Amino acid sequence: MVAIAYSVAFEGVEARLVEVQCSVAPGIPGFGIVGLPDKAVSEARERVRSAFGAMAIALPNKRLTVNLSPADLPKEGSHFDLPIALAVLAALEIIPADELARCVCLGELALDGRLVPVAGALPAAMAASEEDRALICPKHCGPEAAWVESVPVLSPATLREAVDHLTDRAPIARASPGMAEAPAPVTCLSAVKGQERAKRALEIAAAGRHHLLMVGPPGAGKSMMAACLPGLMPPLGAMEALETSMIHSLAGTLGTEGISRQPPYCFPHHTASMAAIVGGGRGAKPGQVSLAHNGVLFMDEFPEFSRQVLETLRQPIETGEVVVARANAHVRYPCRFLLCAAANPCRCGHLADPARACNKAPVCGEDYLGRISGPLMDRFDLRIEVPAVSFLDLDTPNAGETSATVAARVAAARAIQTRRFADHPAVRVNAEASGALLDQIAKPDAEGRALILKASEKLGLSARGYHRILRTARTIADLAGEADIRAPHLAEAVSYRLAFLPGG
Repeated sequence: MVAIAYSVAFEGVEARLVEVQCSVAPGIPGFGIVGLPDKAVSEARERVRSAFGAMAIALPNKRLTVNLSPADLPKEGSHFDLPIALAVLAALEIIPADELARCVCLGELALDGRLVPVAGALPAAMAASEEDRALICPKHCGPEAAWVESVPVLSPATLREAVDHLTDRAPIARASPGMAEAPAPVTCLSAVKGQERAKRALEIAAAGRHHLLMVGPPGAGKSMMAACLPGLMPPLGAMEALETSMIHSLAGTLGTEGISRQPPYCFPHHTASMAAIVGGGRGAKPGQVSLAHNGVLFMDEFPEFSRQVLETLRQPIETGEVVVARANAHVRYPCRFLLCAAANPCRCGHLADPARACNKAPVCGEDYLGRISGPLMDRFDLRIEVPAVSFLDLDTPNAGETSATVAARVAAARAIQTRRFADHPAVRVNAEASGALLDQIAKPDAEGRALILKASEKLGLSARGYHRILRTARTIADLAGEADIRAPHLAEAVSYRLAFLPGG
């Protein structure tokens, strides 16, 4: 007899349906798994055998063959344990094959029959929805998968519970969607002493999702201010939360409470590899740029990252997606993130202080920041110098605006953009506008046009730099609640691109 269960194999954020076919036939006793399985899938037979023993089910002295179809698609991960076990049980006529065929299953088996959480439950639920099937997944995966409301999600804790449901002995109630509580902001903007210009740049960056580069000496508060950025951004919308959670589900970093509407905040170390940043490695997993989708990617000590890693950021910044191409994998991940980078002005960090700078100044600063190529530098909408904080500022009590106050203005500006781009689903914020759409929403008045033309000539702006100034000015006008872009908005936008850095 041949029984069929269904599971999924992951290609990027997409989940492809896989038929798990089980045949029980006379012959030399054995248990084989074919269909291009990796080591984790091949080892499933031992976990299935042990889980059956915990349920007092003995495998027959026959030849059991499990085929994962399509056979030319690589199968990776322990989530095939549950569909393999259920397909075997259906082939042995312990559970009804027709009931099993109406479900997509995934889950890892413990040796005692417990179902262990696995990555990818949310994309699997999307695939089950497209096939009009239910989803069976481990109990702790239920809250995230249940966000796909069109799919009945069943989340048993053990293999026995799954069998009891399929045999109608003890039906399982549908799982309810879970929402992870947003963590309290680690740092409030009011705790940052001084740095009013940098705080303004943070507000503009959060409002329009403009990339930001901060250059300043050690201890100026660059990392502290970057940590405030997620608290300034509005909660993710339903679609954004689903997109982001699908990536984190694949990476196995999504909590058991369910999806989160908090914008992600990723801060890789400067020793991170190219695969860790843009994705790749075993299984072509998503990298930090994708894990920061709809959130913030903070790269401290920016020039210290390898040149190869820095240059790989150029295309994802422009396109909003990254394609991981390997010999055995070609997957696509979304990566619309806000890049916030921080750097010292030179290796010692005290270029602007004659009393503390090294004897190689100013060449040391040019060499150090010169590690950031001109094309990459051109992709930063906002480039600011962060001076050292004076002791007078440190000695004063916190008197600046709180993150909540700034976040309210940012939310109002984002609401304007949501209405503006309602008819353009591919564009969500000002930083994504381009072409005729940008000309339509960011058309300056006569005075502003004269100003930006003069700035273009003086600064030698590229076409990209010119358009980024227009986008930034549009966000500044949105924060002010003004429909038209005027000269003061453009003047402020230009001030963030002055040529004090290489590539300006």
